[in-house]
Amino acid sequence: MSEIHVFNHHAMATQFQVRIADEDKTYAAQAAQAAFALTDGLESLLSRFRANSDISQIAQLAPGEKLRVSEPVFVCLEIAKKMEQATRGAFSITAAALKSQPMQPQWSLLKEQLSIRCDAGKVDFDLGAIGKGFALDRMAEILCEWECHSFLLVAGGSSILAGNTPAGTTGWSCGLGDDHSAQRYWLNNCSLSGSGLAVKGKHIVDPRTGQPAQRQNRAWALAETAAESDALSTACMVLSEPEIGEILVVNRSWLVFLQEQGTWQHYGNRTMPPLA
Repeated sequence: MSEIHVFNHHAMATQFQVRIADEDKTYAAQAAQAAFALTDGLESLLSRFRANSDISQIAQLAPGEKLRVSEPVFVCLEIAKKMEQATRGAFSITAAALKSQPMQPQWSLLKEQLSIRCDAGKVDFDLGAIGKGFALDRMAEILCEWECHSFLLVAGGSSILAGNTPAGTTGWSCGLGDDHSAQRYWLNNCSLSGSGLAVKGKHIVDPRTGQPAQRQNRAWALAETAAESDALSTACMVLSEPEIGEILVVNRSWLVFLQEQGTWQHYGNRTMPPLA
C-alpha cells in the first residue's frame, strides 16, 4: 500500500485538498503548493466578487462591446457554453442574471481574439457551479507537469477529481456524500461532483424558467473532467429523469446518481466498480 500525502488550502470560499501517492513527501508538498498557487491566481480572474477580475469586467460591458480576457477565463467560458448546449439549457452561468433582468443575457466568444462580446443584456456570470471544477482540472495539469500522476483533488467535498490509481490499490475510494457514505466507488482518471440544497438552500435556479430547483435530494454526476461533472450535477437538480436519460444517451461517458426515497439510482451506460 502506497503512502498518501495530504495537503490543504483555502480558496474560492471553500477548502481544497490535494492527496498525492507514490512520491517523496517533500517533493509532493512542493507540487501541491504549485497547484494551490495556480488556484489563487484563478480565483483572482474568475471571482465575480473581485472588482478587477475578468468576470467583473465582463459584467460592465454594454451590448456590442467586447473584452479581451485571460486564457483560463476564455477556456472556462468555452466549457460553460458547451455544457449549456449539452444539458439543453439546464445549466447556465447566467442563470442568476434572471434575478435582475427579464431575459438571460446573450454573449459570444471570439476565439481568434480571445475575447467575449456582449450581444444583449448585462452579462452577469456566476461561475460557482463550474469554477471549482475548472480549478481542479488546471491543478491536475500542474501535478502532471511535476510528474505526480497519482492524485486525488477535492474542493469542498462536493467536487472530486481522481488521477492514476495509487500503487497496490483498485482506485481512490470516494462516496456519494460525506466520507462515511455507504454508497462508494473506486475512481481513477475521472471526476465526481455533487449538487444539492442542504448547505446553501434554494440557490440553484432553473435557467429555462427562472424558478428554484425542485429536486429535494442531492444529484451526483461522473464525467471525465471536474468542470463537466460540476456543471452536470447542477443541471441534474432541474432536469427530469427522462431528460437526464436522453442527455446521457448522447454523452455516454457521463453517469448520474440520484437519491430517491433513501436509495441511490444511477443513470447512464457507464459502469463503475463499487467497493467490495
